[in-house]
Amino acid sequence: FADSAHVFGGEFQFAGQEHFYLETHAALALIDENEQVFVQSSTQHPSETQEIVSHVLGVPAHEVTVQCLRMGGGFGGKEMQPHGFAAVAALGAKLTGRPVRFRLNRTQDLTMSGKRHGFHATWKIGFDTEGRIQALDATLVADGGWSLDLSEPVLARALCHIDNTYWIPHARVAGRVARTNTVSNTAFRGFGGPQGMLVIEDILGRCAPLLGLDPAELRERNFYRPGQGQTTPYGQPVTQAERITAVWRQVQDDARFAERTRAIDAFNATHPHTKRALAVTGIKFGISFNLTAFNQGGALVLIYKDGSVLINHGGTEMGQGLHTKMLQV
Repeated sequence: FADSAHVFGGEFQFAGQEHFYLETHAALALIDENEQVFVQSSTQHPSETQEIVSHVLGVPAHEVTVQCLRMGGGFGGKEMQPHGFAAVAALGAKLTGRPVRFRLNRTQDLTMSGKRHGFHATWKIGFDTEGRIQALDATLVADGGWSLDLSEPVLARALCHIDNTYWIPHARVAGRVARTNTVSNTAFRGFGGPQGMLVIEDILGRCAPLLGLDPAELRERNFYRPGQGQTTPYGQPVTQAERITAVWRQVQDDARFAERTRAIDAFNATHPHTKRALAVTGIKFGISFNLTAFNQGGALVLIYKDGSVLINHGGTEMGQGLHTKMLQV
């Protein structure tokens, strides 16, 4: 910061987001003739649903079978949250000896289920005379809700995406999870990545007019550059960095960004009460898990004498067409 020509600071707060999957949380549980527990659950994580049901009932996991035929949408909202509801159904079946179906109506689901984490960010950023970032000091606080759930890995992913497409030579970014009196917030598509990227994008959007630069120009000046050995703040080399600028410029050319921006400026100059705007935002998104042990996959393929094929895999169908894709194999 001492070497920066311009230093700005501020804070930014934004709320969460509802998954609004078409099928609400639902589970069906029954006890079979061998006193084994069978649960059909709308869950993205059947193995953990099995673990929680066995824990609640006080029986070994091998006495619990969890099946997920398909979900009517998930988006992360059924990664951790279905387990308790499945356990309620299983407990009811265990106590009554009868099948128990559990399903939330829409109002209950909206009220009870966890959302995307809202964040509060405080930041300080330094630029040189050309508008290139020199340093960033930021603290991200995630609204975890009443329990920890997946807040720690969500926050970790936010911290690892705060650079987005930009080279930040000196960075110190801290993260905290706040326990609050609301639903237990959970996984949601992007899993913290969008929140981290939103913070740096908001910072650049606020600083561009202070630096006298067009927001798109400020962004492009700070892209990762090829051949300079640049790494992310957490030490990962950014290979093929030229793709960032190439995609950015191609999108602008294909969208006639400059032409449309001039048309918008002309419209705004003659319409004092109605305004238009156009923005473009780059994204560098990591597709792996921060916990590297999760970066694996496996499948078992059985081919029978009659030519039929059975595929066992670790995926769940939530509307992405997984069953169709497996048939296409």
